[in-house]
Amino acid sequence: MLKMFRAHIELNFPSFFKAKILIGCSGGLDSMVLVKLCQTLDLNISLAHCNFCLRGSESEADQAFVEAYGKNNNIQVFTKAFKTKLFIENSRQSVQMAARELRYNWFQTLVKTQQFDCILTAHHSDDNLETFFINLGRGSGLDGLLGIPKQNGAVARPLLPFSKDQLLQYANQSKVQWREDSSNDKLEYQRNQLRHQLLPVLKQIYPNALKSIASTQSNFRALKSILDIHVKAVEQALITKADENETHYNISVLKSLESTQSYLYPLFNRFGFSDWNEIDKLLNAQSGKMILSKTHSLLKDRKVLILSRNDIKPSETYSIKAVNEEIFVKTICSYLKIKKAETIDEMDSNTIYVDFEKLKFPLELRPWKSGDYFYPSGMRGKKKLSKFFKDEKLPLTEKRKVLLLCSNSKVVWVVGKRQDARFMAQQNTGSLFYKISLNHAKD
Repeated sequence: MLKMFRAHIELNFPSFFKAKILIGCSGGLDSMVLVKLCQTLDLNISLAHCNFCLRGSESEADQAFVEAYGKNNNIQVFTKAFKTKLFIENSRQSVQMAARELRYNWFQTLVKTQQFDCILTAHHSDDNLETFFINLGRGSGLDGLLGIPKQNGAVARPLLPFSKDQLLQYANQSKVQWREDSSNDKLEYQRNQLRHQLLPVLKQIYPNALKSIASTQSNFRALKSILDIHVKAVEQALITKADENETHYNISVLKSLESTQSYLYPLFNRFGFSDWNEIDKLLNAQSGKMILSKTHSLLKDRKVLILSRNDIKPSETYSIKAVNEEIFVKTICSYLKIKKAETIDEMDSNTIYVDFEKLKFPLELRPWKSGDYFYPSGMRGKKKLSKFFKDEKLPLTEKRKVLLLCSNSKVVWVVGKRQDARFMAQQNTGSLFYKISLNHAKD
């Protein structure tokens, strides 16, 4: 196996020979075989051991074993004890998913702080087979059937071409020592059910199951490359607007596609939307309906779907202390300018005029909040901002950006939307005016 492993690394991971490598090491058979192989190739390795504190003294013994191995072999070892049970309670994830998130987050931290070039994990072809059937059982799309990638980002999996039997044989021949994890025998975990109940029967019926499914996954990956090119072209035809904060997709064009639902997963999965039935329902929902992923929101706004990030922060609050002061407003990427004027020129959505004596400094420019109201020009009486937005059919993504210019806590201007009637300048008063304008370029 050593000869095959060396050839595999030389062909697929030649950078390993000059890299600073971090190996995720549980102390089990798979990771200890990976460590031994990398040692034999004289690679520059360090070990990272996660103690999830779920198996009492057994967890402590695993950590001690890895630490001792590192000391005896002059290999640097990083260890971390996690409060896994508390994390599971707070995140409401399964034990295995919680452990995975904790593990990889810590690995990425080590890569940054210790300047490692890559992380190696000991996933092998049996793990790949298990993952294939788990995703198949979940009704996964094509992505889920591609198997475990040999590399994504800094994480590489050099044992994927090798089976569990090959690792065991190498371990016995090379006298590799390892720790047994008792949780691997517990049938309460879905992966263990597959490992101990389904896969032995499958291998008995199809002795070449590992190679056959690996070949099928290779065909799937080739197909996916073709589909990605097609989906990219379709996406360009769907997009009507795109900037750093949001993207608009034309719903009628999307619905006109043959088998519309088939496009939803490849279009939106990378934004955290994995349930294409949920997106399909959104296409026919009422305007204003929205679904959320961990990172993005998808809003139905009349004829478009609006995709936007969830991390868009509320606008800052600005204080304007004097006339002729010009400030840059990050949220709307524009300059707000106030200056004196003797006449009222043509007004538009980005320019208003206010009678001189009505404005009291300092002015405040702030985000709108629930309960805010004003007296819209051209209307009678006051109106809540929330009702005004609804009447104007302003989408949620636009509402987030709306700013109010206020004087003595009263709304002077819903910036870029509507002036307050109480502050409107009257041409025949003979007094001076303030011209307040919004410009994308600095004066």
